[in-house]
Amino acid sequence: MTDQSPIHARAAICRGNSEPFAIQDVTLDALRPEELRIRVVACGICHTDLAVRDKQLPVPLPVVLGHEGAGIVEEVGSDVTVAKPGDRVVMSFNSCGHCPSCAVDAPTYCYEFFPHNWSGMRADGSPTLFADGEPMNANFFGQSSFATQAIAHERNVVKVPESAADIPLERLAPIGCGLMTGAGAVLRSMKVRAGLPIAIFGTGTVGMAAIMAAKIAGADPIIAVDVNDNRLAVAKELGATHAFNAKDDAIGKIRELCPQGLGYVFDTTGINKVIQDAWSLLAPMGICGIVGASDPADNLTFNEAEFMGGGRRVMGILGGDSDLVTFLPDLIAYHQEGRFPFEKLIGYFNFDQINEAIEASESGEVVKPVLKIGSED
Repeated sequence: MTDQSPIHARAAICRGNSEPFAIQDVTLDALRPEELRIRVVACGICHTDLAVRDKQLPVPLPVVLGHEGAGIVEEVGSDVTVAKPGDRVVMSFNSCGHCPSCAVDAPTYCYEFFPHNWSGMRADGSPTLFADGEPMNANFFGQSSFATQAIAHERNVVKVPESAADIPLERLAPIGCGLMTGAGAVLRSMKVRAGLPIAIFGTGTVGMAAIMAAKIAGADPIIAVDVNDNRLAVAKELGATHAFNAKDDAIGKIRELCPQGLGYVFDTTGINKVIQDAWSLLAPMGICGIVGASDPADNLTFNEAEFMGGGRRVMGILGGDSDLVTFLPDLIAYHQEGRFPFEKLIGYFNFDQINEAIEASESGEVVKPVLKIGSED
């Protein structure tokens, strides 16, 4: 560490869904040896942020959210090797680094995911932020990037490759969660094979990323299902060969298009009836991948004989099975090649427009809102 004087910042505080996010002054804690201080340039808004606001996830309130941050490294702890001051970085989820999952490069399934991402504090219980001199819940996904400054960690920071120096951080910001999850589900979790059919249910950020990744993988046909015709049109622009409105017998149309069944279905809705209908479309050895935030009380029902006899699989997926160090640079490279054109999903908002950005997301007006928080200079 270089400077022990307090670092002040502005952060958007979430107090629940009964009042809007409010931007106020906060102070950062001193860095630990494995931590970095990032001057945040931009941060995407993700459904998970809103799930915390609505108390659907066990993250304590009030809290500073934001987990798709990108910025410039300002300061590093003594043990940090992933980046140095001045580097352009993107941030994602945090992990412990030593559990059985982390040991096999599967950090999205970290045994200690909760304390490192959702506890509101560091894993040891200490705060990273203070408001009015009192500890403030933060360290969300190891970053809390709805702020002008963020404390991040050695394991959740990825340096932007020099080859991508011309891509602005405000465009790269959302790559660390929703885009990574959808693309990773196709390319890493389900390992979609070229020539096999896939249907993607739900065309928000995660579903759109899955569609782009399915095109990269060579899946055919690529079927998008949603209730929003505008988003279905975008899905076709991004690579879907077919787009069906769920209100218009989409299941029947898929059966007619693919009478032998689907190689893959990917659900982003979290609705058990949708998942069960989608599963019923699988061919032998077909895989049903699930990422949607389901109601904790919901269960799924499948026919046992069809499940076992056809070798069909149901796969829960977190974060697209992503190993950040390798997969995020892969996605950036696909973007540079024009094969992952996620910029078509982004709508930009100034930091003080955070509530308008959230409203645009929830109305469906914008697929991926990104907050412009600071400059790269």
